[in-house]
Amino acid sequence: MEFKDHFSGHATDYASARPTYPRELFQWLADQSRQHGLACDVGCGNGQASLALAQWFDQVHASDASAAQVAAAPEHPRVTWHVESAERCSLQTHTADLVTAAQCYHWFDQERFCLEALRVLKPGGLCALWCYGRSRVDPDVDTVFDVLYDDRLGAYWPPERRHVEDGYRHLPFPFEAVGDIPRFRMRQPWTQAQYLAYLRSWSASQRYLAETGRDAVTELELRFAEAWGDPGSVREVSWPLSIRAGRAPPADL
Repeated sequence: MEFKDHFSGHATDYASARPTYPRELFQWLADQSRQHGLACDVGCGNGQASLALAQWFDQVHASDASAAQVAAAPEHPRVTWHVESAERCSLQTHTADLVTAAQCYHWFDQERFCLEALRVLKPGGLCALWCYGRSRVDPDVDTVFDVLYDDRLGAYWPPERRHVEDGYRHLPFPFEAVGDIPRFRMRQPWTQAQYLAYLRSWSASQRYLAETGRDAVTELELRFAEAWGDPGSVREVSWPLSIRAGRAPPADL
């Protein structure tokens, strides 16, 4: 499967404009993991999840197929960065306690990735995938958001985006499912400028710009400004998180 790179062209802007995952998510992953020696974060991008995992695991093997994304990630004593595909990991067999993929599983060859995750996980090790849906602020801002997302950029979203919309429910996941997964939300206090920078970081926004020469967010900026109010005011932006988590088979199977 050919690597589909939608973000390397704006890796630095992408890193600075991404919302952050809640600490409670990583606490839960650590609680579900039977050991905390090695976590493998696949499709790490700028390393946001990788760095968070380093608070709970002794070592983190962080990988992404995009050299530009990895280059934008900061150094950390517990994290080693690798440019490699999600379907071919350089870790040895049965060495990882946890394998994660944050907001990227829809880009993978899912069946090949799952086979590789099963290879590198220890028996009973945990695999966790998550993605986040549409952001919400308030009804006025959200109305303009939906115009941008559906009407202006609808034709510019890659087809894989539909898997994010349905929370990865229809993608392969050959692991023993973990039950009672908590409902997490991402929450980000942003000014209007920070919020618009996030909208511009979308792959669809970048494709629209490349194909039309126009910035879709700028075209709606006045409407966003009216809905937001004081541009310097800080508003809470939130996203629902969809999580799939499951275990590799135990050693006796």
